[in-house]
Amino acid sequence: MQIEVWSDFVCPFCYIGKRRLEHALSTFPHRDQVDVIFKSFELDPNAKESNGESMAELLAAKYQVSLEQAQGMCENMRQQAAGENLTYDFDKMIPTNSFDAHRLVHYAKEYGKGNEMSERLFYAFFTESKNIGDHETLALLGEDLGLKAIDIRQFLRTDEFTSQVRQDEAMGSQLGIQGVPFFVFDGKYAVSGAQPVEMFEQALTKAWEEGNKLEVMSGEAAACTADSCDIPKS
Repeated sequence: MQIEVWSDFVCPFCYIGKRRLEHALSTFPHRDQVDVIFKSFELDPNAKESNGESMAELLAAKYQVSLEQAQGMCENMRQQAAGENLTYDFDKMIPTNSFDAHRLVHYAKEYGKGNEMSERLFYAFFTESKNIGDHETLALLGEDLGLKAIDIRQFLRTDEFTSQVRQDEAMGSQLGIQGVPFFVFDGKYAVSGAQPVEMFEQALTKAWEEGNKLEVMSGEAAACTADSCDIPKS
C-alpha cells in the first residue's frame, strides 16, 4: 500500500497529522507493506525567507486580530501538538518560505532519506526554531542525516528538483487539494486534515480491503489552506 501525504513544513497541523498517521500505522497489521511518500504543498509560495515577525505577529496581521488573540491561537495549537508529544515553540519560531525545504526532501529521496528529511524539517521548524528557508540551515539539517552539506549547498544554488516540487503541487491541484495535511491511501481513500487516529485506522483498513474509488473522509478537523488555518481563537 502507498500513502501519499501532501503537507507543508510550516503548517502546524501537518506535523500533528503526521504523528496521528504514524500512531495508526504502529498497530496496522500490514505496516511492513506500507510506503509513506511525502508530497510538496506550499501554503504561501510568496512568503519571504524571514521578515523578522514572530508567528503571533504574523497571525495577528493575517487574521486581523489582536496580538493577544493571536497568542491564544498559538497556545491552542501548542496544546494540540503536546497531545501528540510534539513541542511547538511559537515564541521563537521563524516564519519563512518553504520552497527550498521541499526541494531538499526530493534531493534526500535520491539517497533513500526523503521521509527522514521531512521529519527533520518539521522538528527543526516547530521545536528548534530554525529558519528552514535559509540554505546554510538546510545544508546542516541534511548533514544531520548523513548527507554531504557541501553537495546540498551546491544543489540549492541551482533550480534542481524544482520540477519535482511543481509536479507534486500540480498533482495536488488535480485532486482538488486546497488544504493540508491531505492523505491519499493507495489511490482509494483520502483523509483531509489532522483527523483523529481512529479515522486513519479506518482509512488504512478500507484502502487495504476495498476498491479504487477515491472517497474524501473530511469530518471536523483542523487544516490549513493557502488563505487560512482553522485555528480556534481563545
